[in-house]
Amino acid sequence: MTQQYNFDFEEYEDISKLNEGDAALLLEARKITQKAYAPYSNFLVGAAAIFANGEKVFGTNQENASYPVGICAERVLLASASMIQTDEPILTMAISYNNLSRNGGSDRPISPCGMCRQSLAEYELRTNHPMRLVMSGMEGKVIVVQSASQLLPFSFSSNSMK
Repeated sequence: MTQQYNFDFEEYEDISKLNEGDAALLLEARKITQKAYAPYSNFLVGAAAIFANGEKVFGTNQENASYPVGICAERVLLASASMIQTDEPILTMAISYNNLSRNGGSDRPISPCGMCRQSLAEYELRTNHPMRLVMSGMEGKVIVVQSASQLLPFSFSSNSMK
């Protein structure tokens, strides 16, 4: 039997088409890329999120000379969120990047890597609340998904271990 997995997402021409809250959060994600530590790839990623209670939390990618030791902006943010607001739902996370490499360009939406998708899906399960993702570069198109778990339809969860 063949089955399909589909989901809807919103695509905007640029940040000016977003609602005020999403635009402000994306601007914060774009700004926070300046604090990323990415001396090897020159690919600076920033994430900004707003909790259900209105507080915000931020994260940037942190590279390491021992390559697998680095951590993505989304997981830095989630680790901080877990310490700041234990089990508080994140309503929306905006993710952006600034590609400073020779072949650079920061004009397309960025999407979380597989490990981050798994972590985002777990956070949604933990808080029992969907997390909207607003994804973009420093300019150009913006993609919005209503739940991070939409990006990982067959995620591994605590149910998988039962």
